[in-house]
Amino acid sequence: MNAKIQKIVHNGEIIAIIIGNDFKQDGLAFFTENHYSQQLGYMNRPEGYAIAPHLHNLHKREVFQTQETLFIRSGKVRVDFYEDEHTYLESRILSKGDILLLVSGGHGFKMLEPTEIIEVKQGPYMEKEDKVRFQEVEESKIIIK
Repeated sequence: MNAKIQKIVHNGEIIAIIIGNDFKQDGLAFFTENHYSQQLGYMNRPEGYAIAPHLHNLHKREVFQTQETLFIRSGKVRVDFYEDEHTYLESRILSKGDILLLVSGGHGFKMLEPTEIIEVKQGPYMEKEDKVRFQEVEESKIIIK
């Protein structure tokens, strides 16, 4: 796997995938497993390459866990990763152009400078059912990898 792609893994389970702002390759690349409810891919095609017009068929899907994709437009943010039991794992620093897919586990954010983020996730959003908030890790215990 490209060094510009990072996977945060805990107990064999992918917590998150980070696509660095300097990732580049020819063709098509998908970073997600087919069963993920949020699919994340990349295309780099030459001038003149065509994708046939198409539409996507209606197909009922069941989503049991929200997965989010974040696009860092500007600034710098620290992402703190947690396991499902709210135990802190590690942190990463993301900056302009980085992309983060949050697959499982928990997460928190600290803006290290003014930051713009675009977030994409499944809907509809159900505020009371979608989130469990818990205590953040102490600053003195942050581990940046």
